[in-house]
Amino acid sequence: MNSSANNCEQIAKELFSAYQGSMPIDSITDRYPELTVQDAYQIQKLFLGKRLALGEQVIGKKIGVTSQAVMDMLGVSQPDFGQLTDRMVINQGESIAMKSLIQPKAEGEIAFVLKQDLSGPGVSVADVLRATEGVMACFEIVDSRIRDWKIRIQDTVADNASCGVFVLGDRLVDHRDLELSTTGMVLEKNGQVVGTGAGAATMGSPAIAVAWLANTLGELGMSLKAGEVILSGALSAMVPVTAGDNLRMTLAGIGSCSVRFD
Repeated sequence: MNSSANNCEQIAKELFSAYQGSMPIDSITDRYPELTVQDAYQIQKLFLGKRLALGEQVIGKKIGVTSQAVMDMLGVSQPDFGQLTDRMVINQGESIAMKSLIQPKAEGEIAFVLKQDLSGPGVSVADVLRATEGVMACFEIVDSRIRDWKIRIQDTVADNASCGVFVLGDRLVDHRDLELSTTGMVLEKNGQVVGTGAGAATMGSPAIAVAWLANTLGELGMSLKAGEVILSGALSAMVPVTAGDNLRMTLAGIGSCSVRFD
């Protein structure tokens, strides 16, 4: 990018304004075609910094672009990640105001709760399982601040991996009793099944995705911390939502999670 630092700061300001006002901005990569993924992570850091300056606190991470279909769509060969903050948490039983989001879509996922730090490189699936307190059913409500979801990988990375809000189920389950790659999910919208999947949809296993995240963060001098929540990736396609919708997802052996939109 020409004047890369200035452009990164300008884009971060635009994303922050979009976040505060629930109004989308035009595609970043249409306007800055030379933007690299490295630039995009710098923008994400600046965007997040503006939110933390207002009092938000990082409580975890999310992994995105975990399915081969989405990787192919975005023309990449690996996932991306974003940061979760305390302001993104929606409690089960609470409704989500559509006016607080821009163009939300729901994903059913397996969330990991860590009891130990994970610092890459060299983190294995066994390391992930040892460091995990338990797993939970989870809805991630993704919400692009890029108009009409017109995104390439650089757009979504800059936009904090299109994080919106998330809802955790009411049970923390011992993962040692589960085979996460074959754990099945059913996702319902207004009583109709709109998605099914299994843990293998996320890079073969959600634990593989978490190991990828720990190792990728390690290359950046970052680590996963005890107590953090890690959203491991969608188990089926994103589901668009509108006011009045009620969603429920059930994970075999783990439990359920529900959310409604007003």
